[in-house]
Amino acid sequence: MSVPKARKPPKTRLGRWLAQTAELPYSAVILLVFLVVFLFVMIWSVLHERQSHVRVPDVGRFEEALPSIANLTGSPVLAGNAVQVLQNGDGFFPPLFEDIARARQNIHLETYVWWKGEICKRVAEALANKARHGVEVRITLDATGSHRGDDDLFDMMKEAGVKIALYHPFRLSDLALLNNRTHRKIAIFDGKVAYVFGHGIAQEWTGNGQDAKHWRDTGVRLEGPIVNSVQAVFAQNWVDQTAEVLVGEKFFPRLAEKGAVRAHMTASAPRGGVSEMELLDKMAIATAQKELIIQNPYFIPDQELVDLIANAVKRGVRVRLMIPGQITDSSIVRHAGHKQFQTLLEKGVEIYEFERTLSHQKIMIIDDVWSFVGSTNFDDRSLDTNDEASVGLIDRQVADELKAAFEADLEHCKRLDARTWSQRSLWHKFEDSASYLLNEQL
Repeated sequence: MSVPKARKPPKTRLGRWLAQTAELPYSAVILLVFLVVFLFVMIWSVLHERQSHVRVPDVGRFEEALPSIANLTGSPVLAGNAVQVLQNGDGFFPPLFEDIARARQNIHLETYVWWKGEICKRVAEALANKARHGVEVRITLDATGSHRGDDDLFDMMKEAGVKIALYHPFRLSDLALLNNRTHRKIAIFDGKVAYVFGHGIAQEWTGNGQDAKHWRDTGVRLEGPIVNSVQAVFAQNWVDQTAEVLVGEKFFPRLAEKGAVRAHMTASAPRGGVSEMELLDKMAIATAQKELIIQNPYFIPDQELVDLIANAVKRGVRVRLMIPGQITDSSIVRHAGHKQFQTLLEKGVEIYEFERTLSHQKIMIIDDVWSFVGSTNFDDRSLDTNDEASVGLIDRQVADELKAAFEADLEHCKRLDARTWSQRSLWHKFEDSASYLLNEQL
């Protein structure tokens, strides 16, 4: 009588898993299949959002649309604010360190990027020092944007008493939230001074935007009633991640008027449908009567935005758009943005590519009166998927200062024209079209 040969165990991990699965009871296999299908559907639902649309009528002037902008986006307009425009790292980090040193009660910071470098060490040490002296320091870091950071610095801050909350770290229980990141960049000191900016905490944001290793960016320092609105934006994600509610006048003090600027703080987060940022951007563009200036590193307009900009040109608005040139941190985003350039150029939009370094500014200026500064990009990820925060500033002097910086940046730009753009290589056109297929996730 021959003895059957024993089966050799599969050599690969997948083979062993399949062999073990084959030995499971039928009910267990059904359950396993159900879980796999459920997981797939959950991920698919995150990546395949329902398309939303906005049709904004042309508006005679900005002030006419302002009540709608304020109320529909949950960003009331507050008078009596002082604004300091902060250009590049040299303009941003010195006042930031001064306000860290002056803080007596609490410091709040929320940011997407925290990488590595000497500036990260300096910021971490300054915050840790304040925590050791009794100042409450809270930091919300995006788990994805800060994964390149120095864990030793984070541990040092925690040991000093800094509270750090990671926004949407990878957990199976929170898988549906994995695609939603906080891209907000804000800081608040004692509830009296606030920063809204596009800078990251990284070496790339130091210097004066002078070369490829030192990026170009803009932020603002705020005093006055608008600071309470910035604090409220920080408190949103802080309570979501930690369950700690910020209550009391040490967080929301009574704030006296500090200047003549009217301001409104807009924050958005994915909730299905049209976001506050998309509404604000499109309503504001519909009000332009003389001039529209946009500086943005990730400009991937949908057809509705293209039509709004084209209509602005048709009614006599000079539209100037500045985007990064060859120096970029995302080639696929750059190419996706190119998809609509031919149409925009043919409609009369002036498009400039900034060549000196990465232009990371997120700025919009309308009719020399209204300016928008912060973290918000002109792409679907920013408008539909990420948490964003930007501040609207209604003041001619602020608009003039930002416009003067734009004019100076033009000296380092190459202007595109419709005829030359139409003759770009077939490979370039293929890259543009292929990249644009992913525009909902860029």
